[in-house]
Amino acid sequence: MRAAAGLALLLVACSPKASDAPAGDLIDCAIGGAVDFSHDCSVERSEQNGDAVLIVHQPDGGFRRFTVLDGGKSVGAADGAQALAVAGNGEGVDVSIDGDRYRFPAKMLSDAARH
Repeated sequence: MRAAAGLALLLVACSPKASDAPAGDLIDCAIGGAVDFSHDCSVERSEQNGDAVLIVHQPDGGFRRFTVLDGGKSVGAADGAQALAVAGNGEGVDVSIDGDRYRFPAKMLSDAARH
């Protein structure tokens, strides 16, 4: 019984949590086909070959990389060949890829494009 309790504590201590994601700006996301958006995906800014890249860290420990396009007006998939749908929402862009959805604020995209 004691060993099982100790093992349970060890597993909980090692499991990924949203707070384990790198610090950064938070955006709304709906992961794994979720219907509702939550405000718990963390965004890290990076650069690859002179292009601005946004790395979105999901609460489940997964991540996606997006290249900032058109001077900060859109994004493209930085990895893989999965189909990406991008639509303006009046305050930025909504992005859908492989059952996951993200809402990037316009200011975040334009700021990333300038750096």
